[in-house]
Amino acid sequence: DRAPAAPAAAAGAPAQRSTLSQGGRPMRTQPPGVAASGQPEQLKGVRRNMARVMADAHSKVVPTTLVDDADLHAWIGKQDITARLIRAICAACKAVPALNAWFDGDKLVRTMHPHVDIGIAVDTDDGLFVPALRNADMLDGTAVRGAIGRLRAQVEDRSIPASELSGYTISLSNFGMFAGRYATPVVVPPTVAIVGAGKLSHDVVAVMGGIEVHRRMPISLTFDHRACTGGEAARFLKALLDDLSAPQ
Repeated sequence: DRAPAAPAAAAGAPAQRSTLSQGGRPMRTQPPGVAASGQPEQLKGVRRNMARVMADAHSKVVPTTLVDDADLHAWIGKQDITARLIRAICAACKAVPALNAWFDGDKLVRTMHPHVDIGIAVDTDDGLFVPALRNADMLDGTAVRGAIGRLRAQVEDRSIPASELSGYTISLSNFGMFAGRYATPVVVPPTVAIVGAGKLSHDVVAVMGGIEVHRRMPISLTFDHRACTGGEAARFLKALLDDLSAPQ
């Protein structure tokens, strides 16, 4: 005897998916769960402010990024990489002042600065701090290292004054101390440029018809294209690379 046929599906009822594929293997019949397994966390303090600043920057800036590599092969002896970066940024600011500036996008007003105050990005568990290295163009290598050490210590123990977290004229993100070669750092208004320094590497380069291995530093320059031209940014980047390539 034949078994009775299964009753027809009720009108309008969704058809049941088979739990087996045509090849006879088990298959998922429902999408993966959409419920979060972690505990939602409301952003507070520094991290909350960081989120607001980044969103504001994203909505107000027209960013463009140039990348290149600084050749450090001519360096003599052990040198302070951060101090050299600071010096190179100052040299580039003097050569092309258009990137050491503030820009008011609502009024279309640009203000170029005669001094160089560099915002140094400092990563912490609570979020990003950007203290200002004031009058960086007036400091030698020893003074730069001392000032940066003081700023980092104040950030770590949260004793840094609020006045020291604003008013910089250009920024530096030395992310290469952790990882990464190139980046598109965020330009925070009213500044118009930020320099990103990537992880040092040893690269094979062509020299006089032969090849050599040189130590090089990847550099990323992100700028607000409303406030300066691509030519100005390229000349700024060249001046920065030229200073970094000097022996001392």
